[in-house]
Amino acid sequence: MPLADSSYPLLNVFWSIFIFFLWVIWIWILISIFIDIFRSHDLSGWAKALWVLFVLFLPLLGVLVYLIARGGQMHERAVRSARQQDREFRHYVQQAATSAPASVADQLSKLADLRDRGVISAEEFEREKAKVLAA
Repeated sequence: MPLADSSYPLLNVFWSIFIFFLWVIWIWILISIFIDIFRSHDLSGWAKALWVLFVLFLPLLGVLVYLIARGGQMHERAVRSARQQDREFRHYVQQAATSAPASVADQLSKLADLRDRGVISAEEFEREKAKVLAA
């Protein structure tokens, strides 16, 4: 079948792609709203249940009302959550960096410094150096 004989014109293809992307955006908005409803600490359990029912049974109206009534707070909660996650990540990285074992070069450097300051003797230095290099 030649391409020219197609019963699905190019504009219909573009329209279908457009509708598909609108559908994806709609699903994304619904998921974002449900996530925000359940993450919200200022709503009671009953209020959360009512918002979920409102969005489920009257989706377009429920989403619009939710975005108008709580859209600004939705953004603030998302920013607060992102900052909290960033703080926790930075704290974890700092803990992991400070508790990580020193590299062989660092250990040898510290041993050489102790030897140079006279804290350990040359024999102790050689013994500890052998331990570090054997590990």
